[in-house]
Amino acid sequence: MKQTTAMNEAARGAGAKKYISPEVVQRLMKMADFIVLALAGLALFLAVPAHAGDHDLALPVFMVLTMSFLTLLALREAGLYKVAALINPARSVLEAIAITLAVSLLFWALGHFLMKDTGWRLYMGWTLIFGIYLAASRLLIGLWAAPRAAAGAFRRRIAIVGGGEAAEKAINTLEASPGLDIEIVGLFDDRADKRSPEHIRKYRKLGNVAALHDYARETRVDLVIVAIPLTAEKRLLEMLKQLWELPLDIRISGQASQLKLSPRAYDYLGDLPLLTVFELPLSDWGWFVKGLMDRVLAAFMLIAFSPVMALTALAIKWESKGPVLFKQNRYGFNNELIGVYKFRSMYTGMCDATASKLVTKDDPRVTRVGRFIRKTSIDELPQLFNVLKGELSLVGPRPHATQAKAADALYQEVVTGYFARHKVKPGITGWAQINGWRGETDTYEKIENRVKYDLEYIDRWSLLFDLYIILKTPFSLLSSSNARNAY
Repeated sequence: MKQTTAMNEAARGAGAKKYISPEVVQRLMKMADFIVLALAGLALFLAVPAHAGDHDLALPVFMVLTMSFLTLLALREAGLYKVAALINPARSVLEAIAITLAVSLLFWALGHFLMKDTGWRLYMGWTLIFGIYLAASRLLIGLWAAPRAAAGAFRRRIAIVGGGEAAEKAINTLEASPGLDIEIVGLFDDRADKRSPEHIRKYRKLGNVAALHDYARETRVDLVIVAIPLTAEKRLLEMLKQLWELPLDIRISGQASQLKLSPRAYDYLGDLPLLTVFELPLSDWGWFVKGLMDRVLAAFMLIAFSPVMALTALAIKWESKGPVLFKQNRYGFNNELIGVYKFRSMYTGMCDATASKLVTKDDPRVTRVGRFIRKTSIDELPQLFNVLKGELSLVGPRPHATQAKAADALYQEVVTGYFARHKVKPGITGWAQINGWRGETDTYEKIENRVKYDLEYIDRWSLLFDLYIILKTPFSLLSSSNARNAY
């Protein structure tokens, strides 16, 4: 009861629910800055009379690109892409304009030696255009970033697993590291004796390792640091076994090890050396690019398949009464429940919202239209709307209904580590599906193989792998073996 109360209090003070990666924000800003710098420079060079009729633009283009690159490099080294600069736009804009002016003067001097003198007005015009852009863009970004920074959206939330001296040393090192924007949410440890006190300074023990499992499902945790000696092998393995299903980066504190490894063997968070145990396959920029690709392709697919979807809706309405779409709760990323859309393939009074009963061959609940759209996977097309909403990805482990079973047992009862497939967003298609593991799961083997391929997809993830699966999906659906498995 005491642990539950502490966890609930911590969850209420969790701040922003979603982590905003500073890396993604910085990359987008750099891309926008470079485009503005390069286009402004090229436009001004082309407008200069000395170059208006010049067919050899290689040198001016080289100069502009070099100026733009060096300006970005200087802005980065000055820390003007960091969160602290984003929430203080007045100071950062003045510093950025000063840097841009310095680069302009440098290249104005070089211009005398490399090509015809284009005059100081060109370089001052370049500084003026970028200065106006900086003032406008940084003000808007500041208005967006300031409240989110105050809510802790840019701050990594860290849970410490372990207690006693090892945990205290890790906390001391993190707090002493300069410029580290983190929040330690609390301690989790299976021990309940004097070796693991209820407090380490202001940080409380929120429960055991199993409690961390629940805590990470309810509130945001971005990183788990295990601060126990590597010599406690049995205890360490037991803890990691409980944690590996969670969609979290998991590290072991290098300070807790008696081994003296090369500095290159560690990742560092501030001054704290960490050994990687589990790492999210998708984070920061990769997560952003995959989400962007999902939404763009989903929008195109909705347009391309709109005639098929319209005809399907008419056929469903013609054959049986009831709604065209069927919404079913399924497990999403981090075990969150999401409402997944499908074309209705069963008679209205027989729809199974929890999928507690498997659909079998010649199932009387399935309509004639439903049988066709299930075999061809046309019934899945409305899930493109889930992709646009950010609940699904185009590619990922298929989302399963909450009561889905293999033979007579729930999936999570059949497969050890089943929920590890929820480390990424579920998808409309996936590696398991194109390898023939779709449709009815009337045996344990079928769900075991499906999960095996899902976990392999997570380990192998890349954008090219996603594109391969997308391109392979239509051919997989047409294969006889896949069609036989879908009822």
